[in-house]
Amino acid sequence: MTQAAFFVLTALADQPRHGYGILREVEELSDGAVQMRVGTLYGVLDRLTADGLIVLDREEVQQGRLRRYYRLTDEGTAALAAEAERLAAGASAAKKRIAEGRRTPGRTSGTTGGPVAGPGLAGGLA
Repeated sequence: MTQAAFFVLTALADQPRHGYGILREVEELSDGAVQMRVGTLYGVLDRLTADGLIVLDREEVQQGRLRRYYRLTDEGTAALAAEAERLAAGASAAKKRIAEGRRTPGRTSGTTGGPVAGPGLAGGLA
């Protein structure tokens, strides 16, 4: 699942939203790291709809403009939950490795910004 799809599904997890609302929510949820353009959003929405993860909830006309509201399907909720678990497991593994690396004898702390001596590709010191 792409990062954009993950955040769109997350934005729809609590309530149906229209396109602009999804864009704002994605930016907020990602702390500004994901800023999608409208064309990208609608491409993601089309893919998620085709995959059965979201559906059109309703259409409303506001100030003469049509707003389409999307919501998660049960399959979308399951896919989001599975992806969140996968990401959490990956983050946990990375944190564990980082912590283990800090405890490994012979490694420098990294506070100087220099390279850490260790086995190179051929097994010698880098």
